[in-house]
Amino acid sequence: MISETKTKNKSMPREIWELVKIVVQALLIALVIRSFIFTLVFIPTASMVPSLLIGDYLYISKYAYGYSKHSAPFSALPIAGRIFGVEPKLGDIVVFRGVDQTTDYIKRLVGLPGDEIQMVDGILQINGKAVGLVKTSDFDETDIYGKIETVGRYIETLPNGVAHQVLNYGDVRADHTGVYHIPEGHYFMMGDSRDNSNDSRFQDVVRMVAFEDIVGRADFILLSFAHSSDSWGGVFWEFWNWPQNLRTERMFRSLTSFDK
Repeated sequence: MISETKTKNKSMPREIWELVKIVVQALLIALVIRSFIFTLVFIPTASMVPSLLIGDYLYISKYAYGYSKHSAPFSALPIAGRIFGVEPKLGDIVVFRGVDQTTDYIKRLVGLPGDEIQMVDGILQINGKAVGLVKTSDFDETDIYGKIETVGRYIETLPNGVAHQVLNYGDVRADHTGVYHIPEGHYFMMGDSRDNSNDSRFQDVVRMVAFEDIVGRADFILLSFAHSSDSWGGVFWEFWNWPQNLRTERMFRSLTSFDK
């Protein structure tokens, strides 16, 4: 009996050490996946409506454009510039760091290095030419108080043929801008909800985005919950509310196409 107790006591530290190794290995694997393969992003604002809704959880490809210091949590990678860099394309939905270098934003890329961008009467101009813009059905937007506002919805087609939906609330200041000259190594970002987006037009919080400040490309919607708050979890942790809040029609939806 005594020998059995001694054997158990000797085996306890070994079992604890094995458990610690398993936990550390799991954390390292999670860190590698989070840093180099993909991450999840929660949408807390309406700047990308109708493409993205508050409460969407997106799959973000970290490897799509190569890697920068922002690829790792807390911008911890000791990388200057970008390695294995791949040029983003017009129309990509991109996650990037803002001017404060801590806040992540998500917008659509509408201007490449060397391009000239301008908004004229609410129509995007790239290098002096208006992009294709066709009115489609209106969009009913519901605010947090349940009030419904009908907004003009359009299909915008960029010079490379990528088409996506945009909203226009009416004539506002952001519909009329000067010409923006995009420097080398930078990109011009705009929200699909054109009158409800703090983006490269305003040059304060977002500005024109440096290549090294891009985190990744949004590829598809993994999950989506209605009635989400502006916190990361939204109603995700309230699993008992999933039946009435889960938007099953948005799950696993590709962001390279849309329902016209």
